Amino acid sequence: MGTSAISGRQFIKAAMQAPYLEREEERDLAVRWRDVHDQAALHRLTASHMRLVIALASRFRHFGLPMGDLIQEGHVGLLEAAARFEPDRDVRFSTYATWWIRASIQDYILRNWSIVRGGTSSAQKALFFNLRRLRAKLTQGTEAVPNHQIYQQIALTIGVSSDDVAMMDARLSGSDTSLNAPMHDADSSASDRQDFLVDDGPLPDQMVGEAIDGERRLSWLRDAMSILSAREARILRERRLREDGATLEALGETLGISKERVRQIENRAIEKLRVALLREHPDRANFV
Repeated sequence: MGTSAISGRQFIKAAMQAPYLEREEERDLAVRWRDVHDQAALHRLTASHMRLVIALASRFRHFGLPMGDLIQEGHVGLLEAAARFEPDRDVRFSTYATWWIRASIQDYILRNWSIVRGGTSSAQKALFFNLRRLRAKLTQGTEAVPNHQIYQQIALTIGVSSDDVAMMDARLSGSDTSLNAPMHDADSSASDRQDFLVDDGPLPDQMVGEAIDGERRLSWLRDAMSILSAREARILRERRLREDGATLEALGETLGISKERVRQIENRAIEKLRVALLREHPDRANFV
């Protein structure tokens, strides 16, 4: 048996043997820690509640994380509770600390259970920690129930969508897999899993070709624009060559003409460009 396992058991044994605190003694320790930051008082207050940390941590061991880590995170929550506890309120420290301990452990599980972050909202956290229990409860002692019905009932209980339930169920059903994990293709030769990922983006030669074509077309358009009058060129730039194209009304007000006149000038400029481009590049009719 390893040294860490022995020390872990000794720690748990010591924590379980720590004496309980009477209500007045607990309040006195909490006041001393709040008012004068008495470290000895804090130690006694938290040491007497480590059994609570261990009990809460044990409820989450089925997530496959080390029990020692869960207890450590629970202890962080216990210290947070001690820092925020108000001894003048009529509530026992264990009642107040339970929430902080559980929240600290759950946050640790959500951070470390998977490399994919999940449970960012309160509803998602509730789904993560209650899905298995609710699923077992709904299927206990009954005939096979279709997954979509189970998802609908769980969704109504927790307040999420059925799609969220299905996605979380899929996540909890399998563990993370490394993209560098070896696989075997049809030729029985080992390959990494990432070698089978499909990239839907364009190929490098397509990207280069499109960039070259784009520059060439821009050059053609620039040359053709030289045949337009200053007003025609301005209207075309404002209406067609800007992401937020100006409206006919706005251009009409700026130029002091009606919007219908702006439309006529725009159409005439487009036709002049088309004719000029076809004259210079008759084999590029598709572009025009």
